[in-house]
Amino acid sequence: MTPLSRNRNYTVLWTSQALSEVGFNASLIAFPLVVLMVTGSAAASGLVLAVDAVAQLVAGLPGGALADRWDRRRVMLCCEAVQAVAVASLAVALWQGIATVPHMVVVAAVLGTCRALFEPAEDASLPRIVPESQLASAVSLNAARSSVGQMAGTALGGFLVAVGRWVPFAVDAVTHAMAFAGLLFLRMPPSPPAERRHFLREVLDGLRWVLGRPEMRVTAWCAVTLNLFFSAYYLVIIVLAQSRGVPSGEIGVMAAMLGAGGVLGALIAPRLSALLSPHQAIAGVFWALTALAPLAVFVSNGYLMGALFAGMALLAPTANTVITTYQLLRTPDELRGRLSGVMNVVVGTAAALGPALGGVLAQLLPGSGAVLLCAGGIAVITVLVTVHPVLRAYPRKDVMA
Repeated sequence: MTPLSRNRNYTVLWTSQALSEVGFNASLIAFPLVVLMVTGSAAASGLVLAVDAVAQLVAGLPGGALADRWDRRRVMLCCEAVQAVAVASLAVALWQGIATVPHMVVVAAVLGTCRALFEPAEDASLPRIVPESQLASAVSLNAARSSVGQMAGTALGGFLVAVGRWVPFAVDAVTHAMAFAGLLFLRMPPSPPAERRHFLREVLDGLRWVLGRPEMRVTAWCAVTLNLFFSAYYLVIIVLAQSRGVPSGEIGVMAAMLGAGGVLGALIAPRLSALLSPHQAIAGVFWALTALAPLAVFVSNGYLMGALFAGMALLAPTANTVITTYQLLRTPDELRGRLSGVMNVVVGTAAALGPALGGVLAQLLPGSGAVLLCAGGIAVITVLVTVHPVLRAYPRKDVMA
């Protein structure tokens, strides 16, 4: 069988998105800094980021339905083109010194909406360009790509802002344009024509598909709880580190090591997913967090906390590979976009609420108390995941077809 590295279509898709994600993350980290420089208002900075997140959540379910209704390659091309134009317009406005908050809000909304459309289209396309036996490897390599893009883009964005306010957005526009050019070479087998129904009915069909299957419903619940508690825990740890006098440079290393753990975990995910049962892979993430999360109470060094973060992130890609592979193989092609849209909204909502929960806990409790409360919540969920009958009966990849 042709290896993934020689699969022309997968390589085109992976490479184009590697470029796009570096540029996107560079502009994402630059956005709040530039808004603050232009307006001097922290509220305006928060507003722009909130608009981006809200747009992605609001467009998530419709985006999944559109990815099933429209040609997915064209959806991806349009999203890259629109994002390139949007960030280029902001780069020009900043260069000319005429950028306004409404303009930046519109750009943020466009970026969030395009991601809500692009991600389901890409996820649904994967089984059509990769053989089933290589799907798990493709999923894990996509996760590694996202982690590397986040780390590289974040580091690049901070540097580019120092060069000029408009520079990160100009670079992002170039990377989106390059991704668009790359996707022109993507060739996908045609999908069978899907039955057209009322658009709202199609959206609800996607929800029913996910919520009507116990294994998908339970894994969605796993994703919600894990993202909610870990997002809260992450913010609590940052606040605790600052209160203990950890230098900002070490806090940055902590965040980078979390990403490094995710990259390493994504690289070993195909092998681990083959060695472990699905239940072991899913429960292993929770047990790793349960074991490592309370140790933060005793750690006052940023580098050691970064090592803990890396350990916490190590097994997550394996569980994600198992779950995503199963879902894509068990879902009909005409519903795969909606599956991705539903899961993105579920995970995104939990990730958005988690920092708010963490902020409340950090405000109400001493640092160690907030850490232990988050760790206790993770431990309770871990026990439930371990004994849950649906997860214990989760089928192996070789019997999914």
